[in-house]
Amino acid sequence: MKRVVLAIVILVAIGGIATLAVQRARAVPPPGTLYGNVEIREVTLSFNAEGAVRSMARREGDRVMAGDALAELDDATNRTALALAVARRDQSKAQLDLLLAGTRAETIDQARAALAGANAMLANAEATFARQEELARRDVNSRQALDDALRARDAARAQVAQSRAALDLAVHGPLPLEIEAARAGFRAAEATVDLAQVQLEHAHLAAPMDGTITTRIVEPGTVVLPTSPVYAMAIDGETWVRGFAPEALLGRVAPGAVVRVTSDGGKAWQGRIGYVSPVAEFTPKTVETPDLRTQLVYRFRVRIDQPDDALRQGMPVTISLPAP
Repeated sequence: MKRVVLAIVILVAIGGIATLAVQRARAVPPPGTLYGNVEIREVTLSFNAEGAVRSMARREGDRVMAGDALAELDDATNRTALALAVARRDQSKAQLDLLLAGTRAETIDQARAALAGANAMLANAEATFARQEELARRDVNSRQALDDALRARDAARAQVAQSRAALDLAVHGPLPLEIEAARAGFRAAEATVDLAQVQLEHAHLAAPMDGTITTRIVEPGTVVLPTSPVYAMAIDGETWVRGFAPEALLGRVAPGAVVRVTSDGGKAWQGRIGYVSPVAEFTPKTVETPDLRTQLVYRFRVRIDQPDDALRQGMPVTISLPAP
């Protein structure tokens, strides 16, 4: 009886050892198996302006396309600034056009008439001065009358000179430097309009690329600065997996090599190694195991050929290298 019991115990022990061996064998990954994570491709979006948020068009989980409207600031001040800049630009353009058109014929005729009137007044003033001067020699009039006639003659001469200069200015038109100054003023006014337009556009936030809103950081009514984050968005498109390979597997981790990427749920994707770091580094904490605490590894990246929504950013995956 004791022998039977002993035999049963031995058989149970052998069975336990075999089961443990099978479990350990299954727990050990096959050669060429590495671990990594789907790279996180996320951007933080903010206005390039300051002001109160007027509207927020998207929430967490919304899919957006490049150019879709996301949020707006109160842009009343920007619109007023743009209207003022446009008015000043139009004024500068009118002044430039006026200089380029030259002097009107009516203005030239008016200048000629003014010069003729000034000459007539000068002739009368000179005649009056001549009479007063003759009377003064004969000691008939007073010295004050002679001085008044002299001042009137000099004033008439100055008026003739002024009228002649005004006629020359009307005939020759504006100077080239005046026209260039007006052109420069017009260009400055146009630049001011462009700046006001850009500032108005900065009050509207649009999606820079296709993606998914992951976080809505502020709500309408919040006063934000140009660096204040408004949304966080995960970028759609290419999906990359980052992994680390020990030096012994570098021969199988080569750019262009086809690998199999598997999630913990069992779904698999095909990918290609696109980059292998030329510099070794210690295993990062995110993938560290007791056997790899001090092992040097090489970072590599895998581009998934046909990614889908099952590959979430940051999720852990298993990478199976091709056979040697």
